[in-house]
Amino acid sequence: MSDLVTITIKLFAAYQEAYGTSELTLEVPSATPVAQVLDHCIQAHPELEQWRSLTRFGINFQFVTPETPVNNGDEVVLIPPVSGG
Repeated sequence: MSDLVTITIKLFAAYQEAYGTSELTLEVPSATPVAQVLDHCIQAHPELEQWRSLTRFGINFQFVTPETPVNNGDEVVLIPPVSGG
């Protein structure tokens, strides 16, 4: 049995619009890759699928690769493409 860790997910742009909030708290198995956190979000809101391949990941204010595991207390940021103006 794997231990669960609690992470905070910061949502921006399309993710924030889909969820109607800027932050989620989620329990996931220890050492879950950050890409699986994205999978969870897309399962809950399938309209976000279009952003999967374009989304970048951050953990605790550092850009990370999709394979980077999350740890208890991490702040995960899902960063979809943002159009500026």
